[in-house]
Amino acid sequence: MAIFEYGAKELNWLAKRDKRMAQAIERFGIIIRPMMPDLFAALVRNIVDQQISTKAAVTVNGRLRTLAGAITPAAMEQLTAQQIQSCGMSMRKALYIKGAATAVMSGELDLAAIGGYTDGEVIAALSRLPGIGIWTAEMLMMSSMGRPDILSWGDLAIRRGMMNLYRHRELPRERFERYRRRYTPYGSTASLYLWAYSAPEYSLQPIVKSGK
Repeated sequence: MAIFEYGAKELNWLAKRDKRMAQAIERFGIIIRPMMPDLFAALVRNIVDQQISTKAAVTVNGRLRTLAGAITPAAMEQLTAQQIQSCGMSMRKALYIKGAATAVMSGELDLAAIGGYTDGEVIAALSRLPGIGIWTAEMLMMSSMGRPDILSWGDLAIRRGMMNLYRHRELPRERFERYRRRYTPYGSTASLYLWAYSAPEYSLQPIVKSGK
C-alpha cells in the first residue's frame, strides 16, 4: 500500500515553527495516510465520492470497477454514461467521468506531463474539467501526487481541526493564511494533524463558515 511519505525532517520543522502543532505531533505520532498514485483512478474516485457516505462510495466504486474491469480512460470512454450511472451515481457524475476520460484520451489533459507542473498549474489543468474544483485538485495533489505543501481552505475538516487545535471560535481566511505560511513548505504534513484534530472530541464550537 502506498502511503503519504514524511518523517523527522517535516515533523521537526513544524514542531519548531508552532508549539500547538508540536503538541499535535506528540499526541498522534506518525499518521498513516494511504495514497492512490494512479491519478485518473483517483480522479474518478473523487467524482464518485462527492456528497455521498463512505459506505455508499465503496459500493459504487466497486460496481464501477466490476463493470469496467479497470478504471482507465480507455475503459471509461468505452462505457456509456447510462452504464456508468447504473453503478449507483447521478447522471451528472457519470457525465463528469466521461468528460475526464475524453479529456485524457484526446490529449486535452496530459496526465504524463502533469507531474512536472507547479501546484498552481495542476489546479488550473484539473479545474478545467467539469465537476473538478480547487478542493478536489488539492486532494489529488496530496493523495495521488504526494505534493508536500497542500493545505486546503476548501476542506471543512482542516478548518475545523485548525479551530480546535488553536481554540478559535472563528477562522477568517486571513488567519488561515497566516497558519499556511507558518507551515510552508510542509503544509501537507500539517494537514494530517489538522484532520486528526477535526474529530468531535476536540471541538469547542461548531465550525463557523467564513466564505467560499
